[in-house]
Amino acid sequence: MDHPEPGTVIVTESGDGKYTQQVTTAAHTLRVDEPASVGGDDTGPNPYELLLAALGSCTAITLRMYADRKGIPLRKATIRLRHDRIHAEDCASCETERGMLSRITREIELEGELDEEQRAKLMLIADKCPVHRTLTSELVVDTVETGRATQPS
Repeated sequence: MDHPEPGTVIVTESGDGKYTQQVTTAAHTLRVDEPASVGGDDTGPNPYELLLAALGSCTAITLRMYADRKGIPLRKATIRLRHDRIHAEDCASCETERGMLSRITREIELEGELDEEQRAKLMLIADKCPVHRTLTSELVVDTVETGRATQPS
């Protein structure tokens, strides 16, 4: 398969597993699958793991960029994320009041000779990573069908 232009991701069935997908970017190819417990072959991360990976890696990169730019002695940031569903009524800071909603728990471990002010600033910066902003802002997904042959009238 040809690689798409930068900024585009193509996902297509790999053909070698019930749910296995091939993800192709401008420079990379990876597999996505479901675990065996739900009928997949577990040949790659599942879609929610990829979502968490996007947020975690963006957070770590944002922290590294900020620390480098400001001369903060951050040696390493480790981001641990989990996704689960909670009852809306159990969420004091959520607008939704009924039903279930998704929750991502993000734990950040900062290593280095950091003072309390630097640690506090890095924790604030974590929420400014672009993926975090995308996930917590209004998001529109436009879905259109393509590649369908037109039927004669």
